[in-house]
Amino acid sequence: MMKKINKVAAIRYDIDEEAPRVLAKGKGIIADKLLQKAKTEDIPIYKDENLANELSKLDIGTYIPPELYEVVAEVLTFLDNLDQKFKK
Repeated sequence: MMKKINKVAAIRYDIDEEAPRVLAKGKGIIADKLLQKAKTEDIPIYKDENLANELSKLDIGTYIPPELYEVVAEVLTFLDNLDQKFKK
């Protein structure tokens, strides 16, 4: 049986900003809708329950805190690798 996702958070990073920001977050039905929108828009999904829980504690528009930089850097590297793979 597939485990139900409880929380979802979306981040956005613009090179001109000091850190990534929380773009959207939700749990339950809202999380389901965010995931569906990501799939519809071909936005990559990185699954990390602990990170989603931490990001869900932040307000939308808030920069991620320094203690999450390392794990978010891993996510951004993952996404960059996906971009490079699909550009070929």
